[in-house]
Amino acid sequence: MKIIKYFFVFVLIISVSISTWFYYPQYQIQKMKKHVIEVSTEATKVSYIDYFRNTVGTQIYHLAIGDSIIRGVGAQQNEDLVSQFSTRLGKQIHKKIQFQNEGINGITSSELKELVQEGRFDEEIKKSDIVTINVGGNDILRIAKGRDFHSILQTFDQLQSTFSKNLSDITARIKMLNSNATIVFLELYNPLSPDDQVYPLADKLLPNWNLKIYEVANQYSSSIVVETTKVINRENLQNLSPDSVHPNSVGYMAISKQIIYQFKHQYRKKAV
Repeated sequence: MKIIKYFFVFVLIISVSISTWFYYPQYQIQKMKKHVIEVSTEATKVSYIDYFRNTVGTQIYHLAIGDSIIRGVGAQQNEDLVSQFSTRLGKQIHKKIQFQNEGINGITSSELKELVQEGRFDEEIKKSDIVTINVGGNDILRIAKGRDFHSILQTFDQLQSTFSKNLSDITARIKMLNSNATIVFLELYNPLSPDDQVYPLADKLLPNWNLKIYEVANQYSSSIVVETTKVINRENLQNLSPDSVHPNSVGYMAISKQIIYQFKHQYRKKAV
């Protein structure tokens, strides 16, 4: 009987641990979102959209770095995320948006960090008002290629830690070169259909990964995380291109609208 008792206690502990690992990140993300979900009513705080509308000058410079999502794979010409968001923002604030798309297909966070630290984007960063970053998906794809679920789970924590350090180092470099730049991070989304056998696992791992993005953004002033998962998810698979991974033109439009929405409803965090 003691063996059976200890067995059930062991199973209970494992179950609680797994549940905590899966659901704690979702709780933490929601907790962080509550601090920025509505524009502050205090006079000293302004939304991102008002900040750029009222800033001195008639032009905003937007730099975008990262992977194929930044590059715009899956979209028609001039219908990628960077183009659509820049155009939409310009109409909202009545200013010209000059943008530079430096997306590189297949790039990982380690590779992007290397380019940033060696000074590849220094001149663009120094003059940027907005720097958009999307990276991390290829980190997972590379390590998952040809491996089973068990081995992926075994290395997931280390992969997350490396990604988090890379993203933090990238952001620190940007802020060192340009402390006033607004950093726009994009959540990683799950492009799989609910019918896919891997979907449940991906859906559980995703909050753990995105939590790292929120944690990095929370460390730096004027940083915002775009809730990409609100517009690219199991309910909106029509927003994906035929490769079932990248957004299509409509999907990129949905993400650009989400950025504008958050620019209107979140206030700009000042440097401490």
